Amino acid sequence: MLLELLKKSFHPSFSAFVAMAIVIVLVGSAISVAFSVHHYRLAMQELQQLREQRNAIDIEWGQLLLEQHSWGAYGRVGFVASEELQMQAAPLQNVVMVQP
Repeated sequence: MLLELLKKSFHPSFSAFVAMAIVIVLVGSAISVAFSVHHYRLAMQELQQLREQRNAIDIEWGQLLLEQHSWGAYGRVGFVASEELQMQAAPLQNVVMVQP
């Protein structure tokens, strides 16, 4: 009964359709802005995490370079050769010089 009454009493005009269309477009635009802001914030959060990960990897890389240099230092090689491997310099009578 209410539906029939609305059908009889409601005669939409062109301006009512335009107003409804504008309202629908505005609501849709507001929803799309909210979604885009949400996605932007997620992307910025992921970017921040990736930057932190990059910084941690850079720090680890620097530490590994320092470790590599310390293991390959001349003093370290000499120490390992004499202490751990029991290597010694050859006596002078056993040294043979080769001439080209």
